[in-house]
Amino acid sequence: MSLLEVQNLVVEFPGRRGTLRALDNVSFSIAPGEILGVVGESGAGKSLTGASIIGLLEPPGHIASGQILLEGQRIDNLAAEQMRHVRGRRIGAIFQDPLTSLNPLYTVGQQLIETIRTHLPVSAAEARQRAIGLLKDTGIPAAEQRIDHYPHQFSGGMRQRVVIALALAAEPQLIVADEPTTALDVSIQAQIIQLLKSICKTRGAAVMLITHDMGVIAETCDRVAVMYAGRVAEIGPVDEVINRPAHPYTAGLMASIPDMDSERERLNQIDGAMPRLNAIPRGCAFNPRCPRVFDRCRVERPDLMPAGATQAACWLHAPARKEAA
Repeated sequence: MSLLEVQNLVVEFPGRRGTLRALDNVSFSIAPGEILGVVGESGAGKSLTGASIIGLLEPPGHIASGQILLEGQRIDNLAAEQMRHVRGRRIGAIFQDPLTSLNPLYTVGQQLIETIRTHLPVSAAEARQRAIGLLKDTGIPAAEQRIDHYPHQFSGGMRQRVVIALALAAEPQLIVADEPTTALDVSIQAQIIQLLKSICKTRGAAVMLITHDMGVIAETCDRVAVMYAGRVAEIGPVDEVINRPAHPYTAGLMASIPDMDSERERLNQIDGAMPRLNAIPRGCAFNPRCPRVFDRCRVERPDLMPAGATQAACWLHAPARKEAA
């Protein structure tokens, strides 16, 4: 059974010139212990999807339709106070910049202990021991001393480990990690990725990993969802999506990644840019940039359909077309 199910999620932003649809019928699920990568260019809707799940959509953005289910229970329609208990206790969040997640006025220990005691029935002494254990688990040396230090006394990589410890404090079932390695150098990135993977294995937590870095996805995830202009373009096992992409957009993304084994001198690029929310074209949103576009793409919007081992929102995989081929 899926731990998280997102069904036909639509997020809209009302404005003076009409309503902008930022997410358009986004659907996917995550199983317990699974890492799902969500990848795409800036503005594809990755972070908005994560914010919708953890109940932190910035007003006036709102969920216009669809639903989000955690263990079969709807969480998208909960009151703010109820959602606050879900967030932290059942869903942990890791953000891109650890400085925005940590309060500079309190020691990391005070912040961890407060989070633990908010969500779990433990004494202050038990919470402190638990906090030290979490800092050790996330690879912070001399955790017994470091627990009484302030965020500014930690390096960027160590601060991100503290944020991961905070996200794990109440033993959540799901962790939404939004670009958790972007602000870190490459060697620290690798350590944080390893940490997320081991957390999944040892705690059975599911992770939704939002990133624009396909290298991170390839190294970390079980499945990947590729987003484009607020929709899911392709979703499937990470090895299939990377090595045998079924959607022309995914193929373009993969061709633009440097390959150590290849002798090509120039990287491919996808011509054009992602459309603005107020100028998404008819039919498939990718059609103006697609090298394999044909008439149906310009007038009719494709939903996700079987495409080999993955699912792709692309008319190239429509049953009638396959038969003709």
